[in-house]
Amino acid sequence: MVDEVGVQVRPRDAGAYERDFRKAGLPLFIEDYSAAHDIFNRATPLLALVFIVEVFGAVNLNWPWYVNVAAVLAGLAIVLGAIGALNRSRGHRVSALPPRLGVPELTCFVVIPALLPLIFGGQWRSALSTAAGNLVLLGLIYAVVGYGLIAIVGWALRRVAGQLTASLSLLTKALPLLLLFALVLFVNTEMWTVTATMPRPFLIICGVLFVALGTLFLAARLPREVRALERDAGGSGPPLRRRQRLNVGLVLLVSQGLQVIIVSAAMFAFLVVFGALAINTGVQAEWGVPGEEQSALLPVVTAFGGTLVVTEALVRVAAMVSAFSALYYTIAVLTDSTYREEFLDEVTDEMRGVFRARTEYLSVLDRA
Repeated sequence: MVDEVGVQVRPRDAGAYERDFRKAGLPLFIEDYSAAHDIFNRATPLLALVFIVEVFGAVNLNWPWYVNVAAVLAGLAIVLGAIGALNRSRGHRVSALPPRLGVPELTCFVVIPALLPLIFGGQWRSALSTAAGNLVLLGLIYAVVGYGLIAIVGWALRRVAGQLTASLSLLTKALPLLLLFALVLFVNTEMWTVTATMPRPFLIICGVLFVALGTLFLAARLPREVRALERDAGGSGPPLRRRQRLNVGLVLLVSQGLQVIIVSAAMFAFLVVFGALAINTGVQAEWGVPGEEQSALLPVVTAFGGTLVVTEALVRVAAMVSAFSALYYTIAVLTDSTYREEFLDEVTDEMRGVFRARTEYLSVLDRA
């Protein structure tokens, strides 16, 4: 039998349960789940490709080509020598691939490519950027693979229609105020003046601040929702550990965040269409929008004696007001008890099969 999230609940071997936990976006339900064996080992091909490409960090564009070839060969020798020395220290063959990517292997991945530009030409900026880039890459791999982020997004996308249906009751309550709030901001002269004259980096930073604030509001509520979900759907299984609760919380965060994204995207599309119909370039000029911000981003359409122009200023203001609206909707999601109960009831029904499978999975491990 297969439940709503695709997890089979009939008795099977432990490996089948573990594959289904990964598919459901809950890899931390797997016992003895380790970063060395279950996360970074799965990303070995990517890490090996990046490692090889970064050998070219020994290249210096101010050198002749033959000197750069010699530097690359020397850098390759350094890399292979370091791998061989690490294998020898762990008791493996010098030419063997590492069976696991633990702290020493990951340290080599970060440090050795960063040393090459420093050794060949003293390129310390390149060395720092290489080390920082490798650290960021390892962090992304840990987040994406370790917490099943891709599987979580896929699971949430499969539930888009159900999520929209579940949120219609709240949306019908929030929509009048949301539209009034958005339209008052959208036809505000100061909003156009400030947004149109703001440098693009500042505009991006403002958008990131709104996203961070909304995410913080959602994340602050998650521990209570995870405890309620565990209490209602956990059944007779053992309590979740801290990292497993964090994994379940990430599923809830992505699910609720997807609803906010859909609402804000719909608001953005509405404002762009409304602005193209109601606020032409002449009005924008009277409101203090610079001429360079009135350039058309899409082909100009002439219809019914009027002109429809989607300008950069219009897109900027629509994006800013949509970000405000997304924050408003996020707060409405958090403060509306009826919506939270409906959302948790739906997720509880879908998660109950996963918790039941976890109980059977632990029983299989105990028997083994």
